[in-house]
Amino acid sequence: MKGKFKFLFLISLFYYTCAFAQENTTVVASRIDSANSSEDVKIISFNIRNSTSPEQDGNNCWSNRRDGAVRVVSDELPDAFGIQEGTLHQVKYFEKYCPEYTRVGIGRDDGKDGGEFMAIFFLSSKYDLISCGTFWLSETPDTVSKGWDAACKRTATWVRLRNKSDGSELYYFNTHLDHMGVTARFESAKLLNSRIHKIAGDDAAVILGGDFNVSPENEVVAIFHSYLADSRDSAPVTDRKYTFNGFGNGSREQIDYILGRNVRFSIFRTLDGNYGVPYISDHYPVEAICRPDQR
Repeated sequence: MKGKFKFLFLISLFYYTCAFAQENTTVVASRIDSANSSEDVKIISFNIRNSTSPEQDGNNCWSNRRDGAVRVVSDELPDAFGIQEGTLHQVKYFEKYCPEYTRVGIGRDDGKDGGEFMAIFFLSSKYDLISCGTFWLSETPDTVSKGWDAACKRTATWVRLRNKSDGSELYYFNTHLDHMGVTARFESAKLLNSRIHKIAGDDAAVILGGDFNVSPENEVVAIFHSYLADSRDSAPVTDRKYTFNGFGNGSREQIDYILGRNVRFSIFRTLDGNYGVPYISDHYPVEAICRPDQR
C-alpha cells in the first residue's frame, strides 16, 4: 500500500509541476504580448555612460554596471531602445545579452567602429527594417565632421520600421547633443527638425529620443517643441524626475527626452528603479509608451 500511495503522490506532483510551469509560461508570454502589442510602442532612451574612464568612475565602471544596464531591457521589454555614449564593446554587450533585438548604428569618429555610437535596437520579431542611416550634427551632416563650437563629433542615427502584424510604420531617431557647445546645441536642434522632416515627411509617426544636455526651459528644447511633442508633457501618466544623477555626486538635471510627431503618448517614466547595482549609468533611462497616429 505504501508503494501505491507513493506512486499516486508522484503522479500528483508531476501534474502540479506541469500546471505550474504552464501557468508561469502563460504569464511570461502574456507580459511580452502586453508590453509589445501591435498598437502600443514602448521606447527607451538610455545614455549608458562610455567605458573610457574606468579610473574616474571607480566602482561605477562599466564592468560593474553592465549587467544592470542590460537588465533594464529584459525587465521593460521595449519595442526599441536607443543608447548614447556606447563604445563598440558596450554595443556588442547589448547585442550578446539582448539577442531578440537587431542593432543599427555606426561610430561617430570614423563612420565605422570608432568612437561613441548612437545605436538603435529594435525587436526583430515585431519589425522589419525598411531603411536606416546616420548623419553628423554639423554644417556637413553627410560626412564625418564636428559642428560649430562642439567639443566632440555628434551624430543622429535613425531607422524606419514596419510592424509585421499590421504594416504600420515608425521612424525612430536617436541623438546626443554636445555638452559644451552652446551654438552647436542650438544649430543641432534646428538640423534635427529639418532632417526629420526631410527623411520622414509630414505624415509618418516619428520618435526622437536622446540626451539633449539642456534642461526643459532651455531654448534648444523650445526649438524641438516647435516640431515635436514632448512625452514628458503630453502623456497622461508622467513624472518630472531628474535624469542625470552623476553617480550620486554633483548636479541632478533633467536632460534626457523622448519626443514625437503623429503619435499619442500615454506614459512617460524615468527608470530609476533597482536593477541590481547602485547605478546603471550616470543617467537614468527614460521610457515612453505611445501609439502611432498616422494620417
